[in-house]
Amino acid sequence: MRAEKGNKKIIWFRNNLRTHDAAFWNHIQESDEVIAVYCLEPTWLESTPYGWKKMEVFRAQFLLETLADLQQNLSKNNISFYFFQTDAVRAFEEIHAVFPFDTIITQAEWTYEELSIEQKIKTAFPTVNWKFDYDQFLIEPSNLPFSIEQLPDVFTAYRKKVEQKWAVNEVVIKPKVLFKKIEMPFSSTIPTVEQLGYESIVEDERSAFPCKGGETEALRHLKKYIWEHQQITTYKETRNELVGIQYSTKFSPWLANGSLSARTIYHEVRKFENEVLESDSTYWVLFELLWRDFFKCVSMKYGNRLFQLSGILNQDYNWKTNENVINDWINGKTKYDFINANMLELKATGWMSNRGRQNVASYFAKEMEQDWRIGASYFEAYLIDYDVHSNYGNWNYLAGVGNDPRDRKFNIDLQAKNYDNFHVFLNLWLTKKAVEL
Repeated sequence: MRAEKGNKKIIWFRNNLRTHDAAFWNHIQESDEVIAVYCLEPTWLESTPYGWKKMEVFRAQFLLETLADLQQNLSKNNISFYFFQTDAVRAFEEIHAVFPFDTIITQAEWTYEELSIEQKIKTAFPTVNWKFDYDQFLIEPSNLPFSIEQLPDVFTAYRKKVEQKWAVNEVVIKPKVLFKKIEMPFSSTIPTVEQLGYESIVEDERSAFPCKGGETEALRHLKKYIWEHQQITTYKETRNELVGIQYSTKFSPWLANGSLSARTIYHEVRKFENEVLESDSTYWVLFELLWRDFFKCVSMKYGNRLFQLSGILNQDYNWKTNENVINDWINGKTKYDFINANMLELKATGWMSNRGRQNVASYFAKEMEQDWRIGASYFEAYLIDYDVHSNYGNWNYLAGVGNDPRDRKFNIDLQAKNYDNFHVFLNLWLTKKAVEL
């Protein structure tokens, strides 16, 4: 029987790479013909003006692991998942020739690059129906006690208002429906990083994030962190440490590409508080989730100003671009051992602690007065947990053009003394092996 018009649907995955607590389930019925698609934009593999790829190997590998896991989990509902290494509009044109879809279901995005991709698809398919969900938030914008235009510019003011209600939606339950399997003449093979043109990764045994991508691993880690090891009970005390997997939640890489849902974390934390213990540490995990939401709201409010040199404050400084300074920062050859160790960790593993990020960004922007967008671009390329809103929001903040009323500058020697007084972190990274990278 010919499918009714309106029943051919595409789930277009972007940074929502999961099947648990996934809003797309609300837009498909058992009678629909459904396929799932991911498009790896060619520009992500190209060099930026600064000399590194937009997405370097650590983030690429984590993404590919995530996509392989997503494909596996979708297959449990009989949904075929296709991978395209081409720009999205071309992929959709190829798909439409054999599968004339009438509905695209995707996560709502609002930053420039994502919107421009979306607009090309809308122009190519003007009659297609779109279903958007704000699926990357803890608290959806429509549930906030103010409009985005009225968003407080200081986090504390935002937090105090939001915490009065904690208007977090319940998680979306994954249905047990088996859909009609749709076979398409496209590749369902997820490539390796080598096939994308990267060199192979040899995992560094010092890595503070020796974990794989994908929601299966994310949910396993969440369960271990909160319930099995109960590390959540000491989070506030350990979160500023620098060595090992234990010191912080390590949720951020999975949160960044949407393979772990913020709502799922929230409800697990609340359950733990109800059944085991409520403490400053359990609250502090939720506090950090609010910071993440806040930066998403900031980017929604200010748009492209987030990416401009003068930032959301429209603040002018005398920024410089000194190649020697930039290269010394990247390669861990500054006058500060603390900066060097953190930058070498990032280069070798794709990970850096929150404490490290604040110091290396402050050094780059405030002490050396380099164009902060170069530092933000380097983080975008290398960090496994790169999230456009948090990354550029934090760099705005630390460069003095964002949401920090105090416009602080870190005393790096004092920070090293406070957080690595016995040189455990420095000794781990400032070895011959690390420096030769």
